[in-house]
Amino acid sequence: MKAMIINAYGDSDVFALADVAKPVVKPGHVLIKVAATSVNTVDTMIRQMGKELPLSPDLPAVLGMDFAGTVEAVADDVTTFSVGDEVYGCAGGLADIPGALAEYMLADAKLIAFKPKSLSMQEAAAIPLVGITAYEGLMRAGISKGQKVLVHGGSGGVGHIALQLANYFGADVYSTGGGDKQLDLIKQLGATAINYRTESVADYVASYTDGAGFDVVFDSVGGANLTNSFDAAALNAHVATTVSMLEVDLNTAHFKGLSLHVVFMLIPMLYNHKREVHGDILTTLAEIADAGKLKPIVDSEQYSLEDAGKAHDRLNSGQALGKVVINV
Repeated sequence: MKAMIINAYGDSDVFALADVAKPVVKPGHVLIKVAATSVNTVDTMIRQMGKELPLSPDLPAVLGMDFAGTVEAVADDVTTFSVGDEVYGCAGGLADIPGALAEYMLADAKLIAFKPKSLSMQEAAAIPLVGITAYEGLMRAGISKGQKVLVHGGSGGVGHIALQLANYFGADVYSTGGGDKQLDLIKQLGATAINYRTESVADYVASYTDGAGFDVVFDSVGGANLTNSFDAAALNAHVATTVSMLEVDLNTAHFKGLSLHVVFMLIPMLYNHKREVHGDILTTLAEIADAGKLKPIVDSEQYSLEDAGKAHDRLNSGQALGKVVINV
């Protein structure tokens, strides 16, 4: 089969088209003919940083975590799926698990689910990593109807799913963004848009919560922005973050009695830990999508398998709106 492999870590030009052995189905797994895959920030980090990241695969490697496709073969012990089923998931591209930048991919049946019927292969491929991340963060933060929820980075991959899910759960949703296109998308997706470049945290907390703060803050920006999340949170509120690799002053979190939830959705894949939870979440997300309450945004620029490097560049450019998708 054809696959885009990397023989070295580095810039986007390390990708090379190669003929590699087609995977053979093994117990607990299904073989999938990949239709589409989407690029996540962690994919570009693995390619650039290599073994500085403990989750990076040995070389040569096939990257790509998210996929949508059709089941081609099923192990004898797998009863959930059959040949011909359309499925989606996040099931490879790290550690010792080859990824989706190939014509075929082997996937643990626990990590996948039936593709949303209402979505295209490209749209379905845009969901898994960001969808599971958003769902897990909101669930761990105890989201409930009527809460005021703030999503940082609501036009990004994780953020644009998180704000749709927060709406689905009945919250009053607000989201930060930095440009006209980003703010317009936030509004289209059903949240009150906040321009973080022109409104301070104190300003929008005063405007939208009468100074009390938000019940849940979902921070898909993370890093130094975590302090903004603490400042925006109400007393005894919940803050969920997807990017927390930094030293941060927790004084505000302490005196507000905040609960901090760090979401690292790759744990089930990396450690073979409760993988079935991901399949369950993907099943739920498909139901929400088919109910018309969740639709991923796919960037206007789409790529072929051979253009994987250009797709990585597109994501890193910051110019993409929604998820960058590669058609396989």
